[in-house]
Amino acid sequence: MNKLLTLGVQSGASDIHFRPGDPPTYRVNGVLRPLKTEPLLPAHTRQLALNVITDAAVQSNVDSLSEYDTSYTLQNVSRFRVNIYRQRGSLSLVMRVIPADVPTLDGLKMPEVLKKICAYERGLILVTGSTGSGKSTTLAAMVDHLNKTENLHILTIEDPIEFVHKNIRSSISQREVGQDTESFNAALRSALRQDPDVILVGEMRDLETIDIALKAAETGHIVLSTVHTTDVPKTVGRLLSVFTAEEQAMVRLRLAESLRAVVSQRLLPTPDQRNRVVAMEIMVQTKTTQEYIIDATKTAALKDVIEKGRTTYGMQSFDQHLTELYRSGVISIEVARAAASNPADFERALNFD
Repeated sequence: MNKLLTLGVQSGASDIHFRPGDPPTYRVNGVLRPLKTEPLLPAHTRQLALNVITDAAVQSNVDSLSEYDTSYTLQNVSRFRVNIYRQRGSLSLVMRVIPADVPTLDGLKMPEVLKKICAYERGLILVTGSTGSGKSTTLAAMVDHLNKTENLHILTIEDPIEFVHKNIRSSISQREVGQDTESFNAALRSALRQDPDVILVGEMRDLETIDIALKAAETGHIVLSTVHTTDVPKTVGRLLSVFTAEEQAMVRLRLAESLRAVVSQRLLPTPDQRNRVVAMEIMVQTKTTQEYIIDATKTAALKDVIEKGRTTYGMQSFDQHLTELYRSGVISIEVARAAASNPADFERALNFD
């Protein structure tokens, strides 16, 4: 297993799949590449699961396991985020490669406005996107920026811990669900008694997590988290959807007050297919964005507010960023068109400019 993991890291894989009936498979630059070896057997993947599970109670019940999240460290190679799941009666694993070095905003070539967003003293900051779009990497870079520039207590709640941060200017406490705490909700409830300035919650999964996170943001904390949504209006809709219809008008007011920024992102291939680049939609809180969040009839039009706020506030829509990436030769017109929120509007704007 360790040899396969080492080869995967050396090959630039982002994820490594082990599934009965298939050979080990690497995802490189978004493309699945199976190794030219014999298919794995159920006994192989069962043993792989036992290799990475450290909890003795879980190990002893591995044959009744349905799904399980953990992490795995291979010294001098990499750390891995591991998901074990059962399919067609057998165990399978997907291991996400976590780079050894904590990413930086400059190293990722992130827009400068993200540094300003990190400097907010309170409120909710969300990074959104589909699975595998780099949300955790962006959040880790934001924590790294705070760690290097501010004297804060930063508390993270993760499932599992991915990037390991060392104290620089800030003091960082990292808690892993399952090992250090029972659940996101339990950790978030107790977080406010741990004197944090910044709370990172790995994911906004349910009503209780969202409600507690909003309360933390309302009481003077910075709360960083992720949501599995593709753009800003859908993010607002997703947060509202967990509350009852009777509660939503009040929640809109809370969101308008607390939601300081939303960063939505997508990973796109470069023309040579050798790398991927991030395209971002960025909304920062203004009086106008607050108005559009409060008024349900206007929320869907937040994209227009974002586009108009580019020069003054550093906001940008996906289509604006895609235009910039295409014109600089970072992505092809076909990739830009496919990723655009509205391909027809994108091309018209491109031709008009």
